[in-house]
Amino acid sequence: MEENKIQAVFIDRDGTIGGTDEILYPGSFELFTYTDEALNRLKKEGIKLFGFTNQPGISRGEATEESFRNEMIDFGFDAVYICPHQHTEGCNCRKPNPGMLFKAAEENKLDLTRCIVIGDRWSDIVAGYNAGCMKVLVLTGAGNEAVNKYKHKWSNTEVDYIARDFEDAVNYIVNFVSDIEEDRAIR
Repeated sequence: MEENKIQAVFIDRDGTIGGTDEILYPGSFELFTYTDEALNRLKKEGIKLFGFTNQPGISRGEATEESFRNEMIDFGFDAVYICPHQHTEGCNCRKPNPGMLFKAAEENKLDLTRCIVIGDRWSDIVAGYNAGCMKVLVLTGAGNEAVNKYKHKWSNTEVDYIARDFEDAVNYIVNFVSDIEEDRAIR
C-alpha cells in the first residue's frame, strides 16, 4: 500500500450527509442532493467509506442498530460503526470517545493517521483528534453551532478544514489526495 495514501474516511450521518441536526430514523432520513455523487467520488479514489454515528434511540428501543446499518450500507458505505448508548452510559464508543474508530482500525487494518473524519459536531472532531485522524467539519447540521458555541470543548484540537457542506469536504479530500500523488510524482 502506498505510504501516504488516504485509507479511509469516517463519515457521520445526521447533519453531515443528510437530514438535520436532529436524529431522523431510517425510513425518514434523506441524503442531501449531492451526497451520492460525493460518496462515489471518494470510492473512485480507492478510499474506503465508513459510517460512524451515535444513535442513542437504539438503547431506548426507538430503532434498531440493524436498520441504521442497512440504510447506510444502501447509501454506499463499506461498513458502519454505531454507538447505541446514551451519553450517561459511559461507553468508549460514543463520540467524542474514539472507540468506533479504534474498532474499525482493528477490523480493517487501518492506520488512523491515514484516515479522515468528516462530521458536523464537536464530538466528531474530538473523536478524530483522539484517534489521530485528519478532521473536516461541515457547516451543515450542527456545524455552525460547533464552530460558534462549542469550539471551546475541542480543547487543543484543531480542524484541518471547515467545509461548507459534504460536497465541499469531498472536494477538499480529492484535492488533498491529488496533491499527495503530484508530490510523489515530482520525487
